[in-house]
Amino acid sequence: MKVCVLNENYEKASELDLPAKYAEVNPHNLYLYVKSYQASLRANTASTKGRSEVSGGGKKPWRQKGRGGARAGSTRTNVWVGGAVAFGPTTNRNYFQKVNKKQKRLAFERALADKANANALFAVDNITIESGKTKDARAIIAKLGVKDALIVKSLLDEKTLLAFRNLANCYVVDITEVNAYLLSVFNAVIIEKDALASITKEG
Repeated sequence: MKVCVLNENYEKASELDLPAKYAEVNPHNLYLYVKSYQASLRANTASTKGRSEVSGGGKKPWRQKGRGGARAGSTRTNVWVGGAVAFGPTTNRNYFQKVNKKQKRLAFERALADKANANALFAVDNITIESGKTKDARAIIAKLGVKDALIVKSLLDEKTLLAFRNLANCYVVDITEVNAYLLSVFNAVIIEKDALASITKEG
């Protein structure tokens, strides 16, 4: 598993090795983390009214017997138009899926390994766009020839954020925000060397 090291012109200069144990992590850990992360993003706004909540329906619509039709006790049952919904969604549902700390770390390691195996993990001394211009940020992505990229900085600065934020195929985060989901969802990861050393440090 090789990390492609880039020079200041974003050209390949050398390679770094990721810890060999990263490749041995069961990919199911990554699956569980991504599933949990996406579940936590659900808005939980879908809601319907049950029999006790829908208005109306107090009076029996017709007499029980004698009219030749099916009996009915309310106009607000779930089989009537305008009636309640049976077993519909409510905002009481909890989408939380527990993933413990060790499993999160394993998922993170597996995500890094997958990017390295795909030759899509790039390390550079410093990722800074002094001009703050989007065209300069776009030039970096074009030079690497990647479809989209996650940019990971040790410390996020305003100019670099301004340069990348208008690119639909890029997302800039600092080291405290990066996680296994973000590493997985982008086709390439460009990370500063200090940040890479920090996130791969043991313990």
